[in-house]
Amino acid sequence: MRISELSAHIVRLRLRKEFKHASYARRFSDNLIVRCQLADGTVGWGEGVPREYVTGESPQGALAQLAATDLQHQLQADCLDWPDVFRLCENYRPQISNEDPRGCMANAHRCAVELSILDAFGRLFGDPLKKITSLYAASEPVRGESDRVQYSSAISSGGIAKEMRSSLAMRLYGFRQCKVKVGMQADQDPDRLRRMRRWVGAGMDLRVDVNEAWAVQEVVQRIGELEPYGISCVEQPVRHQEVAALSEIREQVDVPLMLDESLTSEADAALAIQTGTCDLFNIRLSKCGGFLSSLRLAAMARDAGLGYQLGCHPGESSILSAAGRHFVTSVDFIRYREGSFDRHLLKDFIADRDVTFGFGGWAPAITSPGLGININEQKLQPLVLETQSFKIA
Repeated sequence: MRISELSAHIVRLRLRKEFKHASYARRFSDNLIVRCQLADGTVGWGEGVPREYVTGESPQGALAQLAATDLQHQLQADCLDWPDVFRLCENYRPQISNEDPRGCMANAHRCAVELSILDAFGRLFGDPLKKITSLYAASEPVRGESDRVQYSSAISSGGIAKEMRSSLAMRLYGFRQCKVKVGMQADQDPDRLRRMRRWVGAGMDLRVDVNEAWAVQEVVQRIGELEPYGISCVEQPVRHQEVAALSEIREQVDVPLMLDESLTSEADAALAIQTGTCDLFNIRLSKCGGFLSSLRLAAMARDAGLGYQLGCHPGESSILSAAGRHFVTSVDFIRYREGSFDRHLLKDFIADRDVTFGFGGWAPAITSPGLGININEQKLQPLVLETQSFKIA
């Protein structure tokens, strides 16, 4: 079976409330959504979330990359089984105009295209996306199987009243893990964590995400100030350009360090392992280039004795939420799970199925073919800012 057509849309999804951290504040998310149609009419969907401050990508840039790529040449192969599909996805090379030493400047584009292909062929073969993990050779070190999973919650930067409401809601809703955004006003963060620890209770696993806000020379001090409140992890404390300094800092602190903005590709992962800059990887499907590359990164972490989590971008639609669900229910040794915030965070919905997590962050595995959701194109169309279509065969 061959791919006959791709369509790509830049879609603006509104958030219910402003989401703020040390690097950015947003009230909407402009995402790249790709529709893949096979020769027999089967349709699959994919999504990427370009973030300039993470991988250097923009929605318009991702669409331009897609238009510049020789899609007819790269996507014309006839796929009869999953190994054929894996080869098609692995050999896909987006056209990039700039130098890309980290291998990340087309990751949102690659993720959207790859997911649309995997969804389409999953529907054709009658397999849920999660089955890929059991078939894809590179995923062997992290394969697992779960009927349901528990997601982590998150608290963005805000005033005392907002943070109290969020903290108490997390506790009442039964969450066991919570990530707190810090770094915007670093001197106030110890008091914030003290209050939040009181509000969420002693049993909550609290970790912090700095979003590159701390200077290298203050990291050890800042971690020491937050340690009394039982933090389990510190995510991306310094700018990517200074990440090498974390090798020495790890020797001076007891709290595990996680990379996010500095973990976008296999090149980043190999360097982190070689230089010893972290204890965990934050793997996000869009940031890391898709489902298959995310499996490879998880396996690299496992083989190196490191932990990993699945992260998400605020503003992901049900497409990435469903893809993330397939990922977390098909792997083992995963430390944290983020995502499926859909109706808690979004105003706009494009799918026929609600994949938002339930009480306590619990959510079931998706067992329907492909992503297991259907996109309502009538709901999608009013949200589209720009569209391009490409004939493949």
